[in-house]
This record gives sequence, structure tokens and C-alpha cells, in this order.
Amino acid sequence: MQKPWQLQLKQALTGRSGHALRQQADYNEGANDLFKMVCTDEITRAIKQAHNPKAIIRQFLPASAEHHVTEGYQQDPVGDQNALAQQGIIHKYHGRVLLVASGSCAVNCRYCFRRHFPYQQHLASRHNWQAVIDYLSKHTEVHEIILSGADPLTLTTKTLTALTDRLSDLDHIKTLRIHSRMATVLPDRIDADFLAWLDSLPFHKVLVNHINHADELTQQAKTSLNQLKQHGVVLLNQSVLLKGINDNADDLVELSHALFKQGVLPYYLHLFDRVQNAAHFDVELSQAQHIYAEMRRKLPGYLLPKLVKEIAGEKAKTPVL
Repeated sequence: MQKPWQLQLKQALTGRSGHALRQQADYNEGANDLFKMVCTDEITRAIKQAHNPKAIIRQFLPASAEHHVTEGYQQDPVGDQNALAQQGIIHKYHGRVLLVASGSCAVNCRYCFRRHFPYQQHLASRHNWQAVIDYLSKHTEVHEIILSGADPLTLTTKTLTALTDRLSDLDHIKTLRIHSRMATVLPDRIDADFLAWLDSLPFHKVLVNHINHADELTQQAKTSLNQLKQHGVVLLNQSVLLKGINDNADDLVELSHALFKQGVLPYYLHLFDRVQNAAHFDVELSQAQHIYAEMRRKLPGYLLPKLVKEIAGEKAKTPVL
């Protein structure tokens, strides 16, 4: 039986306009075998309401270009597996660790740098967080926990509470940072229980959203972001510069303004991580620099995200000037 989002997406892609969208997105059902298509009703709603629906649909619709194996593109382009300190913990940077808390997402982004990541081998155990606590107890220099994955908010609030109850016993942990798309792709996840959990936390709370285009900000998404802000969460955004989606300064400037209107500060604009089977999203460095120079001319400094790339083995994101 098809899920509601599958039915809605199918309806959105029928007819003359839907056929044009499929062509523009280079749609290929067989690419679903390489990386399963996962979407939500909210994304379908955003596509229907978008000024530029192609900018959304290309992020989630399987494309024939994914069958291409391109030299220089890797299955682990940012060196996550080499940075695994133990199962479920990626420790690349000073003072903070990333917890691979979930292997699931509400949506599967076709350009995902972890589309080949072996989650079943490297996932932290949600049934017993003791191994995580033991590691952190030995590393008192760590002051920030980054909940990531896939999307950590696919975990239930009860499961998140079981983790943060344990983390709160560690005095050196000051900040909980969550990387998630849920506020925009599944805004119903930001429910009363989740907000009550946020209120109970003894940490600084940061949510790094992942929004690439202003058309992703539906009314429901805006409401969820406003709720998060009201509950004391610092809202940031990171985008990826993607060919055929947001590879022009006008769209990125509009995104910065739209984010700020919702209380979200632009944080990073990432160069595409060169993951295998997604090379068609890559933007040439010279073009990226030209786009960024135009953004700098049009935006105040506080709305200008940092243009960065991640290099495997480096101890920080690398600025791209």
C-alpha cells in the first residue's frame, strides 16, 4: 500500500506540469534502488506552493544521473568512518562530538553525503546509552554534543529524554546541538511533548536546520520554527550549494532574508561533498566563488553564511574565499 506522501507526490507529478517537472528533475525510478526515495506530505505541499518547484523536487526525486560512477567522488567523502572514536561517536573537532543517534530520516536528500553510510554498523544504541556516557566521562574537554545521524528527531521524545537525562549528569556538557530537517519537512514532529522536553534541558539548545531554498518554508514550517524560537532554541541554518537548485545569488539572498524573518540565522553554505552517485549536483569552485561574492555585495554580514567545504581529516571546516 502506498503511503499518503507517495500518493500526493504521484498526483503532483501527473499532468502536463508534472511531466515537465519529471523531465527537469531527470526522474529515474531505477535510481530508487541505489538510494530509497523517502519524502513527506509537507514536501509535496511545498512543491505545489513553490514559485520554483524544481528547486525542491530535485532534492528528493531519484534521477538517472545517480547511476553514473564518477572518478574522484567517494562513498565517504568527509572521512566519517575514519573519525569514529567508537560505535556511534564521531570525534573530529576539539570540544565537541557528533552522536550518530539515528539511521533514519523523514526525507532522503539525493545529494546526502551519508547516502552510503553503514548505519547498522555504526549507530549508537538507543536502548543503552551507557557506552556514550562512558566515552564522554573520559573526555571532559568535550562541552558540546551534536545529535545527528541521519535525522535524530526520528527518535521518539521518550528516547531523547533517556539520553539527555544521562547527559545532564555530566557537568562539562554545556550545549546540545541538533542537526535536523524536521522543522520544515515534518513540522508536526515539533509537538507539545517535544517542546516540553526542550524546556526541561539544562543545556544551551541549538537547532541547525537544513534549508536550501526559500520555497521550503511553508506556513507549517514557519509555525514550527516560531515555536522553537519561543522555547529558547538558537536557530541556525546550513545549506548546500547545489546545481540546478540554488546555484545563483538571488535565490540564496532571498533564502537568507526569509530565514531571518523566521528568526533563523544563516550559518554555513557548504560546497557539495563529493559523494558517489550524486556528482550532478556539484558546482564548480569558480562559480561558487562568483555566487558568494555577489551574495556578499547584497547581504549584511549577519545574514551572510560562511562558505565552507569539509575536507576529510581536517580539524575544522575550511573557509572558501
